[in-house]
Amino acid sequence: MNGNRLFTDEELREMGRRTLDVAQEAIEQGDKQKAKELVQRMYEEFNHLHDGAMYWITGLQTYIYQNYGIEAVEQSERFAHTIEGRTVFKAPEQTDLRSIVIHMAKGLRGHLQPLVIEEDDEKIVLTMKPCGSGERIVAMGGYEAGFAPHYLGHERLSHLLRALPRDGDVRLRGYRQPRAGSSG
Repeated sequence: MNGNRLFTDEELREMGRRTLDVAQEAIEQGDKQKAKELVQRMYEEFNHLHDGAMYWITGLQTYIYQNYGIEAVEQSERFAHTIEGRTVFKAPEQTDLRSIVIHMAKGLRGHLQPLVIEEDDEKIVLTMKPCGSGERIVAMGGYEAGFAPHYLGHERLSHLLRALPRDGDVRLRGYRQPRAGSSG
């Protein structure tokens, strides 16, 4: 090792380990303080990627909107969400209303924001406070920086998904269904 290195081999190995693995190790060793610090680190690491992705997506939506119009934004959203639904956000195996609500809450928790979930005789309402994407962009000044005035497609979809009817007919109130014969 020459004198120009900034890190030892051990420091590089430790820096390359997944935070999840190090946190689980700390838990197994009973080091609660280290585990808490690592959980906070993991939250910050994920938020860095999450917020970067939200800005990237919103930037692309803004560009498409400003150059090609709202119809092109909707088409691009449909295209992306169709692929996303086949690979990342697959439908739950159980399709009863309870399972769908649990599945949706799991997905929304991925935004790392608090959820308020309410149920009455007519509906189940899932609300993020604050919204983990569009509302965070507002709070960080994204729209003042040049984004289109609304986090276009996501806002419309969020409002559709917010209240699940008690009769279980989520399909019509939630995800847009592709037309027969179309790819998305």
